[in-house]
Amino acid sequence: MNNYPKRTHMCGELRRTDVGTTVTLNGWVDVRRNLGGLLFVDVRDRSGKTQVKFEPQRNPELCQKAEQLRSEFVISVTGTVVPRPEGMVNASMPTGAIDIEATAFVILNEAILPPFPIEDEAKINEDVRLQYRYLDLRRPMMQKNLLVRHRAYQIVRNYFDRNGFLEVETPMLMKSTPEGARDFLVPSRIHHGKFYALPQSPQTYKQILMVAGYDRYFQIVKCFRDEDLRADRQPEFTQIDVEMSFANENDVHGFVEELMSELFEKILDHKTSLPFPRLTFDEAMARYGSDKPDTRFGLEIRDCSEQAGKTSFRVFSDAVAKNGIVAGIHVPGAAAMSRSQIDQWTEFVKQQGAGGLAYIRMLDGKIESSFDKFVSPDHVKAIALRLESKQGDLVFIISGPRQKSLAILGALRLELANRLDLIPSNKWNFLWVTDFPALEFSEEEKRYVAVHHPFTSPKLEDLHYLESDPVKARARAYDLVLNGNEIAGGSIRIHDSALQSKMFTLLGINPEEAKLKFGFMLDAFKYGAPPHGGIAFGFDRILMLITGSKSIRDVIAFPKTTSGMSLMDDSPSIVDEKQLHDLHIRIVEG
Repeated sequence: MNNYPKRTHMCGELRRTDVGTTVTLNGWVDVRRNLGGLLFVDVRDRSGKTQVKFEPQRNPELCQKAEQLRSEFVISVTGTVVPRPEGMVNASMPTGAIDIEATAFVILNEAILPPFPIEDEAKINEDVRLQYRYLDLRRPMMQKNLLVRHRAYQIVRNYFDRNGFLEVETPMLMKSTPEGARDFLVPSRIHHGKFYALPQSPQTYKQILMVAGYDRYFQIVKCFRDEDLRADRQPEFTQIDVEMSFANENDVHGFVEELMSELFEKILDHKTSLPFPRLTFDEAMARYGSDKPDTRFGLEIRDCSEQAGKTSFRVFSDAVAKNGIVAGIHVPGAAAMSRSQIDQWTEFVKQQGAGGLAYIRMLDGKIESSFDKFVSPDHVKAIALRLESKQGDLVFIISGPRQKSLAILGALRLELANRLDLIPSNKWNFLWVTDFPALEFSEEEKRYVAVHHPFTSPKLEDLHYLESDPVKARARAYDLVLNGNEIAGGSIRIHDSALQSKMFTLLGINPEEAKLKFGFMLDAFKYGAPPHGGIAFGFDRILMLITGSKSIRDVIAFPKTTSGMSLMDDSPSIVDEKQLHDLHIRIVEG
């Protein structure tokens, strides 16, 4: 069974300089072609493919035997590297200047007909791809993506090792703590009625490591969240986790920027400008209507409340009177947009929660608006000028509560850019968003909730707001955004047990509950916790962007569907009664 020639080369590495060499390739039959008796077989492995030719004039028996080869047969083939004739070179294939003239081959394993072609161009339903993931992973695109993932792992590890960070593994079975999403729970067989949780992140452990004196930590770690899924979210995902003692925001930002610069230069040959731009949360919302803005294109939001509030148009003036906002986006060169197209945009913003969409168009030397009958021409002109509109431009305006209106304009801005093809490709815009609110009030829960997590330190100059007006306190938190995607988030942490207890109280976590869930951490802080902070990267999301994939499922070897299923091995699955009995668990119907 194992008596076959040892591989001498990978299928994608032979070149014209290898002509005359006797080689052995091991791999899969990609395709077989019979051209008038001359037989060609492409042999493929993860490095690429090479064309092997069988010539009946030279070896008719071997050629006849090769007729039985089919796609996905596993073979070992030996032969001599020969140059392709002039005019027959395939420039799109790295090995396209040579062939292997076969002298022997062995079929190592036969294969049935696969349910889809092993090629990138094939249109394959994703559920079928996931069901036959072992075949899908043979496709060049998937192999390229996982190769990029491997290279990124090495770059990250080498970077942190070079800069004095220690890689420390933290437990997969931990205590259930409230961190914003549902935990995956694991019942204990030994301790009846008690459960471990799979970590949503190593947050508490990495802070404990800082208390323990391991002042620079990193880990490429699996995290788990039982939440609704989408293209850039999986129940289990990979995080680059980082923590530093005696560090402030600038220290963390500096290491992150150097890592991103190195990663993008080594993988994409892209030189990144440092330092990355920074916007506060308030600035990002005011200009882009998003806390993860895509800055590759314009269409920035402008506040025209001062001009609109002076009009007799109640939709505008009432919004301003109620401390709301009137703001808009000017779309260059779009003044000729038809009324039916404008109606489509109106319907779009209504789906986002807006009451309506006003507009101003400047065309053929004239200014007209959807609110002309309520507003004087001078006021219309003043609003248009405030929104930086000029002849040929169209302006869209929304009014209402400030944060809601800005968020709707942010969604409109992105949709306009996508439909009007305004987003440039092969452009990488990094951006820090800082100074997030530390807390927000949840009307649903009737309590304050942490915008990031309960261990995030408020800005020292805002500590007094915790007593008087907690929502005014800004956090020492920061997100790293790339092309409109949040790829990392972190903060300087609370390292004082009294302040941490105060934060728990504001979040509605009473002292007994805090001790039950976080007592180990509060106790640790009493033994000399250093100031510390860190960040966590969404590793899968970064790879999705780098590879140009549309989903993180395309950069994960064995992902789940949007319903959390693994179609290949049919999990989650039913377990037998004995396992449930050992865990003292009973399935209740309904």
